[in-house]
Amino acid sequence: MNQVYFLGAGPGDPELLTLRAARLLAACPVIYAPTPFEETFAAHLAGKTVLVPFNHYFKELTDLIEKQLETGPVAFLVPGDLTFYSPFQALVDAFGERAEVVPGVGTANAAAAYLKKTLDLPAVCNRAILASPRTLGDSPGAPRMGDLAAPGVTLLIYMNNLPLPELVGQLRSGYGRNVAIAILHRLGLPGEEVVRGTLDDIVGTVGDRDFFNLNGPDQRPALTLVLVGESLDAVTDGHWWDHRRDHIWKVRGAE
Repeated sequence: MNQVYFLGAGPGDPELLTLRAARLLAACPVIYAPTPFEETFAAHLAGKTVLVPFNHYFKELTDLIEKQLETGPVAFLVPGDLTFYSPFQALVDAFGERAEVVPGVGTANAAAAYLKKTLDLPAVCNRAILASPRTLGDSPGAPRMGDLAAPGVTLLIYMNNLPLPELVGQLRSGYGRNVAIAILHRLGLPGEEVVRGTLDDIVGTVGDRDFFNLNGPDQRPALTLVLVGESLDAVTDGHWWDHRRDHIWKVRGAE
């Protein structure tokens, strides 16, 4: 029985594919790849049928996949994080036992690696929250980004649809002071830009660059992740390491 593989492709850098995902990708004659993944993965897609899944309505797409499964396995390159804000769950459910999900290096992981930061640093940040203004809703009583921001929180903001000055204003109301912020646009893709700053200066630093596609003709969510919080500029020493060595790791046998 041929399978439909949903391969976590992270931000779009083919070098971040897992070994398993790369092996399955090579074995599939039909690949569904959203733009611009057909460009960044071009070396892995030569000689294959490459289609854009978002060009099809759901029933049309599932019927097409059923036909393709008659002759071989099918793979999807899943953009961003498979775990969060992914539109592919309905397809996974539709194919049931014939669907296999392969995890990958998600955008949040790639962003933390790029910044060389642990996002839940002991004594600095005690929780990380993933959120999107698009999914919080705009009904009365719906939470705002400022409600999620607070001292000790690292915020990972996906698919922002707020003008940057408005977003910064909400974040400042939650944090209550100036904290670090990083905007990672098209991470791992052509046109990559990363802007780091603080809530005080990020609006001026960004200027008129439209990282969130708010001025585009279609206003589709941009490939931009925003990280905010004290963990982004904190510097730690080895105190926490030695504490864990004495009280946690040593107990487990690290002699």
